Amino acid sequence: MPNDTTTRLAKLREQLKAHNVQAFIVPSEDAHQSEYLASCDARRSYISGFTGSAGIAVVTTEHAALWTDGRYFLQASQQLDSNWVLQKAGMPKVPTMKEWLIEVLPPKSRVAVDPEVMAVDSAKTLEEALVKAEHSLVHTPNLVDAIWDSRPARPVNPVTVLGIEYTGKTFEDKIAELQEQLKREKRAAFVVTALDEIAWLFNLRGSDIQYNPVFFAYAIVAVDSVSLFIKESKITPEVKAHLGDKVAVKPYEAVFDSLRAFKVSLVEAKSAEKVWVDSRCSLAVKEALGGNDFIVVARSPIQVAKSIKTEAELQGFRESHKRDAVALCRYFSWLEDELVNKKNTEITEAGAADVLEKFRSELPKFVGLSFDTISSTGANGAIIHYKPEHGSCAKIDVNKVYLCDSGAQFLDGTTDVTRTLHFGTPTAREKDAYTRVLKGHIQLDMAVFPVGTTGYILDVIARLPLWRAGLDFRHGTGHGVGSYLNVHEGPQGIGMRIAYNDVKLQPGMTVTNEPGYYEDGAFGIRIENVLLVKKIETPNRFGDNDYLGFEHVTVTPIQTRLIELSLLTEEERAWVNAYNRECFEKVSPLLSKDEPAYKWLERETAAI
Repeated sequence: MPNDTTTRLAKLREQLKAHNVQAFIVPSEDAHQSEYLASCDARRSYISGFTGSAGIAVVTTEHAALWTDGRYFLQASQQLDSNWVLQKAGMPKVPTMKEWLIEVLPPKSRVAVDPEVMAVDSAKTLEEALVKAEHSLVHTPNLVDAIWDSRPARPVNPVTVLGIEYTGKTFEDKIAELQEQLKREKRAAFVVTALDEIAWLFNLRGSDIQYNPVFFAYAIVAVDSVSLFIKESKITPEVKAHLGDKVAVKPYEAVFDSLRAFKVSLVEAKSAEKVWVDSRCSLAVKEALGGNDFIVVARSPIQVAKSIKTEAELQGFRESHKRDAVALCRYFSWLEDELVNKKNTEITEAGAADVLEKFRSELPKFVGLSFDTISSTGANGAIIHYKPEHGSCAKIDVNKVYLCDSGAQFLDGTTDVTRTLHFGTPTAREKDAYTRVLKGHIQLDMAVFPVGTTGYILDVIARLPLWRAGLDFRHGTGHGVGSYLNVHEGPQGIGMRIAYNDVKLQPGMTVTNEPGYYEDGAFGIRIENVLLVKKIETPNRFGDNDYLGFEHVTVTPIQTRLIELSLLTEEERAWVNAYNRECFEKVSPLLSKDEPAYKWLERETAAI
């Protein structure tokens, strides 16, 4: 049932009138960009009722519209009330946000954004389009905040130190490498606004954002100094000792004054060097530094450095995924026993997710979940980022496809795994779709490709078996995964987004392999493993090129009941048997032979 947004929209429109603007934009930004940008999803959810993690909400004096991508079309259609128009981004005849604004706004309108939540690149393209149509982009305080009386307080949780046994590199070495890069690029400093980059750079972790072990802070790394801007209450004696005298710890609120002072120092020194900022940083950071004359906007140098894991981090991925598989085996064996043997028809999607969380919480080095568990039965599986809620979700039906996408944060790694199962008798249609998804998954897992290849190029491999049947899926095929950090990590990925063609896959990177298929009103299918990019020895080296491939670290069995064997090649069938055998060999030693999960694992990994 959609939320009624009538009253909230009326109050927001009063704010539009008070500030003499004709539209206000709540942008879509990743939760790890800055404290302010982390609020975007919450603000958008508050004003629109849509709870997905990607979307742009725009409210004018007369209209309200929300843009989101294919992962959320079905969810948004269910959550938005009649006050809103759902704009399915990328679909034929669907206008972009800029096109829609220009169409609906009266002449010479003023479009408002909060500079602390609008990214530099997004603002640039928006302003260019508006000015061309004789409108203007103006900066205001956040107008949603002005009407949000019950907005949650900012967290004050202390941060913790992540040991060298998990990181594999000291923060001093990371900073030294960044400073050397600044010298090579002739940049005066780099402003770190992405929360996951700050956590990684200083080997610290926090709990300010649910599921993401980050904390609200900024950092300025100059060629000869480092400043961390953070609430004093977050700094423990352990953290003080960790940072020592190598980092100047300053009040969180001082960051913009410090940026302004840094700009002044460049002017006084008559320096030709500029400050490096990431394209995702806020307009407020750009303005504090004096605008385009003093900054260079480019991808953060920390992004790629962080994406290439150390040997300690790679080993952490392997070990954490084996432990994670223990919890999943216990969970799936429990769920099957309840549904099939005990004929329990009262297990809800949310209740089952709670059981899975309990199994995970009992594992060594467990910190928490890495995202909301997607526990979905039947038609709910077609909602790509479905979140079951107690009191309103469905009961799991033994006769329907069950999709479970879940993950955990461990001190030594982050997991993200999806398995699709059927505990009864699947239909021919379900088996056909499942097998085509599996074929794409297998082909991508086995891919070998030359150095320099991007995830944009590889994406077609996972889709071909579906395309041959006229099927497809509306999400990326894979995303990077952090090391006890955000479960979605860039800049690498596998998908049809042209941005993925800018990033070459390199040894040490992580990426998921998760093709799927979703039939509205019927079922959803996705099979997801986490992969490590590694060098592959090939019989030949055309062009003196090295070749790369993947190592899968997820070791939870793939159900064979849903496979239509006639669709598999002999090579693919051998892959399934080898993969499931590997799961048994790696996970069974962590289980007791007399527990149900061991027997379930043994049965599920039998050769086909």
